[in-house]
Amino acid sequence: MRKLIAFTFFIFVSILGLAQERKSYAFSMEEAVSFALDSNYTAINARRDIAKALKQKWETTATGLPQLDGSISYNNNLKQPVTLIPAEITGGEPGTFTPVTFGTQQNATAVATLNQLIFDGSYLVGLQAARAFLDFSENANEKTQLEVRRGIINAYGSVLLSEELVAIFEKNRTNLEQNLFEIRKVFENGLEEEESVEQLEITLLDIETQLSNARRSKSIAKQMFNVALGLNVDSEVTLTDSLDDLAAKNIRLEYLTQGLDVQENIDYKIAFNLTEQRSLEMKLEKSRALPRLNAFLNYGTQANSDSFTFFDSEQRWFQSSILGVTMNIPIFSSGMRGARTQRARIALDQAETQLEETIQNVRLELNSAKSNYQFAIEKYENAQKNIALAERIENKNQIKFREGLASSFELRQAQTQLYTAQQQYFQSMLDLINATATVETVLNTPQLRSQ
Repeated sequence: MRKLIAFTFFIFVSILGLAQERKSYAFSMEEAVSFALDSNYTAINARRDIAKALKQKWETTATGLPQLDGSISYNNNLKQPVTLIPAEITGGEPGTFTPVTFGTQQNATAVATLNQLIFDGSYLVGLQAARAFLDFSENANEKTQLEVRRGIINAYGSVLLSEELVAIFEKNRTNLEQNLFEIRKVFENGLEEEESVEQLEITLLDIETQLSNARRSKSIAKQMFNVALGLNVDSEVTLTDSLDDLAAKNIRLEYLTQGLDVQENIDYKIAFNLTEQRSLEMKLEKSRALPRLNAFLNYGTQANSDSFTFFDSEQRWFQSSILGVTMNIPIFSSGMRGARTQRARIALDQAETQLEETIQNVRLELNSAKSNYQFAIEKYENAQKNIALAERIENKNQIKFREGLASSFELRQAQTQLYTAQQQYFQSMLDLINATATVETVLNTPQLRSQ
């Protein structure tokens, strides 16, 4: 009975684990972005960086707050030190010495010390630096979220593209197989040349090769999408948006005229953080020339004995206490502090130069993104027209070929042109979606920091 219960439990756990592994998901693009911002591996670590920065901020703050330390010591002088004193003190002969042992063989001490920082210029700068580091971590997290968002959009569109390509290749293969079946019948009846059959066979082989590659690409695209989401690569994920709908939604002409608030750009924010850090580093070097003032309060108790009697009620303990203030005043460093300050000043100048360069690069990036976005819209609109024309041309050549008015070579050329137009059409939709995401990233339209 015990074996049966254990076996049943094992089967139940296995089925439950398998069910969890095979958990399925369904996402629209926006839902996928929201899910990835919580579950993406890089996004998770970016949030942990913020948590670390918060802890570091408190760590810096706590150094200026009261610090209480305690110590307990026990000494057993196995061989007590001997001191020689003039023998005449104890009534001996002058010029000779008498060996004397001072103190007890064992002693115990307990001390508590309270330290308080009163003034330290570097501590004040450290508080500012901790705040600046927290800002940097938050901005780094925002940049990570923007990159995760753009990566999810690209991965989502890539999966849809691969699905569309598989579907269209399967459709084309079915049509070609029907055409090949018909032309073989005509050839067998002696009404068509063998070359016509061979031309269609070549086209069919090419389509089958592309179909196989598209299926493999689809599998890889889905796995990449799962990893971007933070899921197991084998998770079952269904995409609820279509490529056509997403392409239509991503034609936002207002982006082409929208101005840039450079202070909202994440690269500018990070470059500005670097400038703040360099400025604080220079303040830190200057603060090293200021005095440092500390106060302490010490309280201790000590007991002495020739045997271990420290836990006895009769043992006498002697208390002591000290209140003190120490001030360290930097006087002369042979120019070391001055050199450090000058080096920090140079580093600040470099950071300010990098900030200005970042501003210009952000403006250039936006102009480039807008240009690519406009080109993506134009390419998408042209691809729509091209596929319609290619379908009509291929259809006409199908009719002409069946009526004997077009050669198999002309039909194959029209079919190849159609297949190219189909791939360009689907690719143009993905390019449009990605171009939109790039413009939004530069403009920081999602404002992901508030999420």
